[in-house]
Amino acid sequence: MRWLALLRPGDWLVATLGLIICGASFELAWRGGVAEKALIKRGGEVFAELDLARNRRIDVPGPLGTTTIAVEKRRVRVVSDPGPRQYCVRQGWLDRAGEIAICAPNQVSVQVIGGKETYDSLSY
Repeated sequence: MRWLALLRPGDWLVATLGLIICGASFELAWRGGVAEKALIKRGGEVFAELDLARNRRIDVPGPLGTTTIAVEKRRVRVVSDPGPRQYCVRQGWLDRAGEIAICAPNQVSVQVIGGKETYDSLSY
């Protein structure tokens, strides 16, 4: 801990400002835009594009059966899916641009689209 004695008040100021700037830029860079639409794909092709301002349910046929998707209060979720593990159902409500739920066994996916998408490890 002898290195702490080498730090001057200006060093602490620079370190503190650096942490504040990193924290602020992290929040700005990883925040998604306003959710506007839900893009539903079946077998890799667009099945439907839903406006999130209108509440509705839609049934999407797939190889294993029917996947039910609901739009309520400007958010979307997979209500039911015939897949064995139910990962896309457990994903819950999607309400930020860039979020996605994939029902791989039934080849159905739901993605939220907005003005600005969030960044993730694939976008980088």
